[in-house]
Amino acid sequence: MFQPKKKRPRIRKTMSGLIALTLLSSIVFPSIAGAEPAEPSQVQFANVSVQAGQTVHVPVALKKSYFGVKAYNMQIDYDTSALEIVRITPKSVNVISTSPNEDGVADFQYQINNAEGWVRIIWVDFTGGDHSIVDETQLFDMEIKAKSNAAPGTKQLSVDQTDSEHWHFTNVEHNSGAQLSGGTITITAANSGGDNSGSTPTPNPGNSSGGGGGSVSPTSPVVTPVPSTPAVTKGVDIYVNGQKQEQSATASTSTVNNQVTTTVHVDNDKVINQIGSGLKTLLLPITGTGKGAVVGELNGKLVKTMEGSNAEVVIQTDSGTYTLPANQIQMDQILNQFGSTVPLEDITIQIAIVPSATSKQTAIQAAADKLENTTVIAAPIDFEVKAIWNGQQVNVDRFNSYVERSITLPEGVDGSKITTGVVLQPDGSLLHVPTKVIKGNVQDSAIINSLTNSTYALIYHPATFSDVSSHWSRDDVQDLASRLIVQGTGENVFAPDRSITRAEFTAVLLRGLGLHSPRSTEAASFTDVKTGSWYEDEVQTAVSYGLISGYADDSFRPNSEISRAEALTIVSRAMKLVGLAQADASETTSLLSTYSDSAKVQAWATEPVASAIKQELVQGTDGKLMSDADISRAQSAAIVKRLLAKAGLI
Repeated sequence: MFQPKKKRPRIRKTMSGLIALTLLSSIVFPSIAGAEPAEPSQVQFANVSVQAGQTVHVPVALKKSYFGVKAYNMQIDYDTSALEIVRITPKSVNVISTSPNEDGVADFQYQINNAEGWVRIIWVDFTGGDHSIVDETQLFDMEIKAKSNAAPGTKQLSVDQTDSEHWHFTNVEHNSGAQLSGGTITITAANSGGDNSGSTPTPNPGNSSGGGGGSVSPTSPVVTPVPSTPAVTKGVDIYVNGQKQEQSATASTSTVNNQVTTTVHVDNDKVINQIGSGLKTLLLPITGTGKGAVVGELNGKLVKTMEGSNAEVVIQTDSGTYTLPANQIQMDQILNQFGSTVPLEDITIQIAIVPSATSKQTAIQAAADKLENTTVIAAPIDFEVKAIWNGQQVNVDRFNSYVERSITLPEGVDGSKITTGVVLQPDGSLLHVPTKVIKGNVQDSAIINSLTNSTYALIYHPATFSDVSSHWSRDDVQDLASRLIVQGTGENVFAPDRSITRAEFTAVLLRGLGLHSPRSTEAASFTDVKTGSWYEDEVQTAVSYGLISGYADDSFRPNSEISRAEALTIVSRAMKLVGLAQADASETTSLLSTYSDSAKVQAWATEPVASAIKQELVQGTDGKLMSDADISRAQSAAIVKRLLAKAGLI
């Protein structure tokens, strides 16, 4: 249940690890003797523009590869008088880590030298080709800053392709090499205000002008794929508050990279005219597309107007449904990214339900194979929200409250054979997201609620423990174990009556809520939370969501047993996140008075404990709360399950 996570790798201070992996990339996977040479892979650096003093994201993508790439290394050189590298972010799903580690060589490594003007990036598939990069995909992202004193003009990201230590690609079947294109950075003069069209400012993901702390990702250039078939356009009906609005949208269908995509363009002015009469729901039902991708397009003016009326947009397809409140798109943050003077009607908002790429499906299956007794049910799906303007793109990937999406199960698949939905993590692991199954007349569906956008899949992972078979907590423990929220302490053993530490309880609650990363970059500072500890990320995430605060001496005491009062205080804060009402001052005394030991509840815990009683998360034992007693593993599981069920998340 509370097994430590694999420690995050730490970067070395020398190039020795990078050099070793450079050699591995060219010798560990030799080409097949006598094989015919293949055409080279195609690699593309995006061409971008940026204001002096601002940052820009440069995607590096594999555009074509005939046999799949199993290793590559490159050294990218740049002009230090004008540019500096801020960070490198891996994007391929089979990446394990982002830097050399202390114990060995990682799959993905990089080292930046802003003094000399180079960055070295190396990746190797150590499985021997099982996880090679075969799809058209983004390899990694470079965040680059144009220095404040940079003169307007163009700078080129360059690679010495004649030097194998600076440029080398190895394919699964052939050492066919790779050809590079792009990499021009156009620097524009720093702007004192007004038009911001040339810049891509770095956002503050922890702030939102609308409140709530959601985030959008930095702007990046839009890469528009070329359809392999002409688009076919037709008029379609949409629904406003359940009433059909004939010919208020058009749908165009095209095929890109063998993926059929239907894009619905809403008549924004027509819908805006409906808002005066109380628009609450805009439904775009797109059926008959099978496993194809569906994209709903609105402009920023419509979204901002819907935001003011607390309306939501619903995209309904054969494979799933996305229900998105307009205020979660966060138009103010998007406008800050593009520039405050950009007309809202010129910003395109795309809300998409897309079948996951083959590489992601493979990664999800590989992760499921590592878990015992786990089956992937139905193909995974990506839910995406993007804002596009003037060749730039912003991904909206974090929300201020839980956003609902559903996955429709294939006909004949029984919903009872699903234990939870999972999200694919950058390290290739699967983590729980709050999920409940809804029975349908023909097809069942799984409702997933999450605070982020990502790739989602459904799994069947039944779990049992021999020592809870006759324990009062059996159903709660085994349900949460089947959802990957809790784990056993040994072979088929849960130890339900054992106490739980503060770090362990925090981790279980976060897993239950589906909170897997911090909502902001603000670092938590506790004197006893060690860098590299298994609970470091959990503590950081819990602090960012306001769930924990620590003690007056700036300690968290992660390894101390947690009392019932302390646990309920954390749960009470989580109640705000999931929208459950808490006890007010007038209710607190009444709710506590029914327990014989209520006077022992310390003042700081009275309202949290009363709130848990109000929502029936705790019941007490023999008429007592026992607030100072340590909480057990079984009690922790029961409280977390009740919290999720009461909030309608499971």
